[in-house]
Amino acid sequence: MRLSTGNRGTKPVRPGKAGRRTDGQGHSAEHRDREGERAGDEAFIRAVYDKHGGYLLRFATGLLLGDAHQAQDVVQEAVLRAWRHAAQLDPEAEGVRPWLVTVIRNLVIDGHRARQARPPETGDTPLNDLPGPEHMERSLTKKIVREALGDLSLQHREILVHVQYLDRSVTQTAQLLGIPAGTVKSRTHLALRALREALVKRGYTPIRS
Repeated sequence: MRLSTGNRGTKPVRPGKAGRRTDGQGHSAEHRDREGERAGDEAFIRAVYDKHGGYLLRFATGLLLGDAHQAQDVVQEAVLRAWRHAAQLDPEAEGVRPWLVTVIRNLVIDGHRARQARPPETGDTPLNDLPGPEHMERSLTKKIVREALGDLSLQHREILVHVQYLDRSVTQTAQLLGIPAGTVKSRTHLALRALREALVKRGYTPIRS
């Protein structure tokens, strides 16, 4: 004899489905939360790039002796690390740029050490990258300066990037690097002297101002 359960005509509830809240379009609360987090992440990254991206790219390019592609990779990694600390960082705050500058400096140092640890790569320069006769002298001058900058310590190169390449004042550079203005002046003097010596070693005599 079959016993009646008293629930005939009702549909069974699947495990895990009960109690799930959805909006009018069938999206769960968890889905909306994920969408909100994704939008917040994109807004944070966009704010960092909008406020600091151009400066960081110029700074990284200077440290990397004009290697724009590598500089873009370094800046992207720095912004990614900032995003990982988004809960503690405000893109509009004054302290964010020095934090990002420090990250970029450390990434450049790590990359330099990694390149020193492996054999140098060789390759042919593409023909379309070679300068024409009218640009040859200027290209040679830039090449010599880049090579000379490579002889400098990262500390001296960094000072020159700020003061010469980015045209920042001594006070601005001191605030950004967190060092006294007097230290900026002395490092700039020593860096310029080291650069001049590196240029002379290559047979190029810079014009004294």
